[in-house]
Amino acid sequence: MKLGLGLYRHQLDDDHFRFAAQAGCEALVIHLVDYFNQGGVNTAKDQPTGDLAGWGRAGDPDKLWEEDYLRDVVKRAGAHGLKIAAIENFDPAHWSDVLLDGPRKAQHLENVKTIIRRMGAAGIPCMGYNFSLAGVAGRVRGTFARGGAEAVGMDGPVDDPVPEGMVWNMRLGERVGPGLMPPCTPGELWRRLEDFLHAVLPVAEASGVVLAAHPDDPPMPTIRSTPRLVYQPQLYQKLIDLSPSPANRLEYCLGSLAEMTEGDLYAHTENYARQGRIGYVHFRNVTGKVPTYKETFVDDGDIDMLRIVRILHRNNFQGVIIPDHAPQMTCAAPWHAGMAFALGYMRAALQTVAKETVSTTT
Repeated sequence: MKLGLGLYRHQLDDDHFRFAAQAGCEALVIHLVDYFNQGGVNTAKDQPTGDLAGWGRAGDPDKLWEEDYLRDVVKRAGAHGLKIAAIENFDPAHWSDVLLDGPRKAQHLENVKTIIRRMGAAGIPCMGYNFSLAGVAGRVRGTFARGGAEAVGMDGPVDDPVPEGMVWNMRLGERVGPGLMPPCTPGELWRRLEDFLHAVLPVAEASGVVLAAHPDDPPMPTIRSTPRLVYQPQLYQKLIDLSPSPANRLEYCLGSLAEMTEGDLYAHTENYARQGRIGYVHFRNVTGKVPTYKETFVDDGDIDMLRIVRILHRNNFQGVIIPDHAPQMTCAAPWHAGMAFALGYMRAALQTVAKETVSTTT
């Protein structure tokens, strides 16, 4: 198991690479989508939350991430002893009609294939994705964590319809509406996902890249009047069963899974780890279940995080665990302090479990 850190696009610089290395990280999961582009109330100081207007403006539909840029990020991170373990999330501008089953679906599938090939050529082995119409929506921010630290949560269902011109909680153009996103049934959304996997997994395998699916966040059956896919932990198995490809894996978000209303998180973690289907892990703790939950410090929620590390270790999980996001601490550098606290806990957990294994074999 490797300790990693997730960085947003505007954080892909030497200062943040040094911070990750100083905290003991070996790898990075990077975001290339600019969630903060014209985001209004959404600020770049922490994770994106936004409001019903979405996170911000999606990228340029005609400019895919270039191989030279990917190689440059790999090289700059490598100068600090860090590997790029994954990219997280496609830009809606590049694949919106895959999600919507729109008229440019064939073109957008080719966009995804091109991105995957460029990742493979640059040596980036994993693409995390969230197959969702509404995306990460309906969350609120408040002083929810220990000591009044600022964190994110949910205070009830959010079913305000998504306007036309918005998908995955981002605007595709300057304006949205006046119509609404076309309706979609759960069965239709699963069919769209199957089409996506059928088209892209062979390219991913050939490129040495795995696809890792994030569960729904927040994990509700519907958000903003749109269906969801993986809002209970057993539904991850349905996704796995869509394709036997070794490139069909999971972006295993502990926080989202703990927020689900059914299932035993530890039993499901054992199951998916034993199958070798976990691509990488979002190591995040929470209290409560949807539709009302709050994010916490990593040591202070409903999940026994050390027990999770033991399960992953026992099943020979060799991937990366990252703090995903963390409560903001009261100081001059709230993001850095929150991440440093989480990374310190995680590094200690990894060392503890490794020592336990040595003591039982000697």
